[in-house]
Amino acid sequence: MSEKVAVFDTTLRDGEQAAGTRLGSREKLMIARQLAQLNVDVIEAGYPNSSPEDFEAVQLICQEIQGPTICALSRAVPDDINACGKAIAKAKRPRIHTGIGASDIHISGKFRDERYGKTLAEKRVKILQMAIDAVKLARQFADDVEFYAEDSGRADLSYLFEMIEAVIQAGATVVNIPDTTGYTVPEQYGCLIRSIRERVPNISRATISVHCHDDLGLAVANTLAGVQNGARQVEGTINGIGERAGNAALEEVVMALRTRGDYFGVHTGIETRELYRTSRLVSDLLGIQVPPNKAVVGGNAFSHSSGIHVDGFLKERTTYEIMLPEHVGISESRVVLTARTGRHGLRDRLKKLGYTLSHHDLNQAYQRFLAVADKKQEVFDEDLLAILRDEIHPLPEVYHLDYLHINSGTSAIPTATVRLKIKDETHQGAAIGDGPVDATYKAISEVTKTSAKLQRYEIRAVTSGTEALGEVTVQLEQDGRKVVGRGASTDVIEASAKAYIDGLNKLASLVPKAGV
Repeated sequence: MSEKVAVFDTTLRDGEQAAGTRLGSREKLMIARQLAQLNVDVIEAGYPNSSPEDFEAVQLICQEIQGPTICALSRAVPDDINACGKAIAKAKRPRIHTGIGASDIHISGKFRDERYGKTLAEKRVKILQMAIDAVKLARQFADDVEFYAEDSGRADLSYLFEMIEAVIQAGATVVNIPDTTGYTVPEQYGCLIRSIRERVPNISRATISVHCHDDLGLAVANTLAGVQNGARQVEGTINGIGERAGNAALEEVVMALRTRGDYFGVHTGIETRELYRTSRLVSDLLGIQVPPNKAVVGGNAFSHSSGIHVDGFLKERTTYEIMLPEHVGISESRVVLTARTGRHGLRDRLKKLGYTLSHHDLNQAYQRFLAVADKKQEVFDEDLLAILRDEIHPLPEVYHLDYLHINSGTSAIPTATVRLKIKDETHQGAAIGDGPVDATYKAISEVTKTSAKLQRYEIRAVTSGTEALGEVTVQLEQDGRKVVGRGASTDVIEASAKAYIDGLNKLASLVPKAGV
C-alpha cells in the first residue's frame, strides 16, 4: 500500500489574498461545502483576528462543515491565537496554524524594532522563543497545531532546523516549510525537505507540509519535489489563486500524484471527479476566470484541434491524453473544429451528428468547411449542418423577406408591416404586438399562414460599438418538430425577422412529401 499525502486547502485564506478579491461568510461557506465534497483533509478557513467578518466565517464553517479538519491562521501573537481558539471552538476537528518568519531577510525586515533585539543574533533568539510560546499557547485550544516557518526557502538552514526541532518539542504536530516568495527551484526545495528529515532529531513526531508560491511558475513542481523527498502534506489553492502570482494549484498537484502514481508512490483521498465543479465555483465566486490553457480544469485541457492530434486521438485516445476527463468531472474530451482539424475530425463529428457522407460529398463539405473555418475561431455543429444544407442538400427558400417596416415608440402601438416572396409570389401583411419583435413575428405568421411556436429567442452582439452586428437565434416548434433559425443585421429587428424566416424555411423542408 502506498502512503497517503494529506491535502490542505487554503483557498479561503491564502487564495482570498489575491489582489482584487473578497469573499463574505456566505461565499466562504459555499466553497467550504464543496471542498468537503472534494474530500480535502484540511480546510484553512481564514485568519480570525484579521477582521470580525473573517472571525464569523471561520466560526460558521466550524459549525456547519463535517469531515475535514478546520484550520485557522494566526501569527505568533497571543491575540491572534486567542482569536483562533474562540473561532474554532465548535469544530469537530480543529487546528491552529501559527508561525513566524524564519529567514534573516524576514527577521531583519519585519522585526527591526530593538525590542526584538539589537543584533541579528539577539533577534533570532527572540523569534525562536516567540515560536515556542505560540505553539504552547495554541495547544491550549487544539491538540492539532501546525507551525509555519515563513520564508523557509531563503532561511539559514542551521537556524531553520533549530526552530523546527523546538516547535515540535513544544507540541507542533505539523511543520510547514513555506517557499513564501516562490524563490526555490525543485531540486533545491526537495533537498531542503530531505535535509529536514535527516537533520531534525524529532521530525518523526510531526508531519512535514509543503506550501509553495508561484512567482517563478514552479509552485507545483516544488510541491511535488517536496513529496518526493518525504513531505506528507501538500498545501495549495483551487485554480492556483493567491498572493501575487498565486499558490500551487491543488488540482494539478492531486492529478500529478494520481496520474504518476507509478513514480511518486503515494496517493491522496481526493474525490477527483469534483475537481472541475470546485474549480468553476471558486472562479465564479472570486471573479477570476480560469485560463483556457490551465492544466487539468482549463477549457482546452481535454480539447484537440490539430489534424495530427485529432487523427491520433480518434484512433486511440491515450495517444494524446494521459488522463480521462471523467476523472476530473468533465463529461468528455472535445474535438474543436478549426482550419487545422483535418478530414478525419470533420468526418467523425458529422457521423456523431448522424451524417455518413460519401467520399465525394465529404470532400465537397470539407472545402466549404475550410472556407468557414478560415473566418472563425471554431466551427460549431450548427455551422456544419448549414454546410450540409447548402453544399450537399441545399435548403429550398420557401419564404424570402423583401420589406420590413416598424412603427414603435413610447406613445405608439408597435406595428409591423412585412412583404414576403412565397414561392415567387409577393404577399404583404401587417400586425400589432407587445413590442416590435412580437409585431414582426405576428405579421410574418399572418402572411405565411404558419403556426410555429417560438420556444426560445436569443440575441448577441457579434461586433462592438453603436453599429454592432447583432445575431439573433430562435427555436421554433411545429407539429413536434424543432428547428433553430438564425439571422444577422445591424438592425436587431431585421435580424429577428431573418432568424424567424430562416426557421420557417427549415420547418418547411421537414414536411413529409406525399407518397414517401
